[in-house]
Amino acid sequence: MERANESSLMGFVLLGFSDRPHLEAVLFVFVLFFYLLTLVGNFTIIIVSHLDASLHTPMYFFLTNLSLLDLCFTTSLAPQTLVNLRGPEKTITYGGCAAQLYISLALGSTECILLAVMALDRYVAVCKPLHYVVIMNPRLCQQLASISWLSGLANSLIHATFTLQLSLCGNHRLDHFICEVPALLKLACVDTTVNELVLFVVSVLFLLLPPAFILISYGFITQAVLRIKSEEARHKACSTCSSHLTVVVIFYGTIIYMYLQPSNSYTQDQGKFISLFYTMVTPTLNPIIYTLRNKDVKEALKKLLSGKLCSLQM
Repeated sequence: MERANESSLMGFVLLGFSDRPHLEAVLFVFVLFFYLLTLVGNFTIIIVSHLDASLHTPMYFFLTNLSLLDLCFTTSLAPQTLVNLRGPEKTITYGGCAAQLYISLALGSTECILLAVMALDRYVAVCKPLHYVVIMNPRLCQQLASISWLSGLANSLIHATFTLQLSLCGNHRLDHFICEVPALLKLACVDTTVNELVLFVVSVLFLLLPPAFILISYGFITQAVLRIKSEEARHKACSTCSSHLTVVVIFYGTIIYMYLQPSNSYTQDQGKFISLFYTMVTPTLNPIIYTLRNKDVKEALKKLLSGKLCSLQM
């Protein structure tokens, strides 16, 4: 028991990219650049959606939740990563590692469910446009958002607790740049069958069922779009749906590649770079995709900026 508790006293050494010191300076700039982009982009989406009355709709309510998620998710990981890339000491306390694990798991799981909820919103908007306002009322939207956040929290409490209860027998050299479940399982000096079973069940619930629901929703949406006779209405439906679908493909494509393939099918270095992409780059892409591909957001942003300029000139 003494050796098992040793990691909780010493914390962890995050090996990260220490075997490639020439890359660390480049990766520091890379992480800092995308972290700042994430902050600016997602704060912009939140502020614009709040200030512009025309964006007070279910779609932008869920988009605001997504932006808040991305802000919190990246902030839970980026500062520690920057510190470790910059300094000679690459350590994290046991409490810091546990907090990072709980928070990142909760937010990542919440995003899996929230993207499915956003697909439901798009399905109702395209397939049942006359009943959209009645069906997607504010109360239902708040309930769906709450279910997303609570399901992510529940998964984190179960999954992270199972992982942190493993006996590590003093092993504290974590071959990753963040505290992540697969990397922690490799440190365990006991049988991890139960943990791997939990990881499999969680992967099915959060990484297979939501994408399956999204694909079914978009099957119905495609049928409805093909029946629309107005070219303008069809283009608008495609525009709002394509933004969400692009985000879904990038998010699920990366995370499924990371978690749902055999661990021996890719190297540890590949795993680190994949993690770097979905933790630092993906949260940056969401606001860019929605801003560039969405006419409503661009117009709201222009109105906000022109209003600010007018007030400054006066």
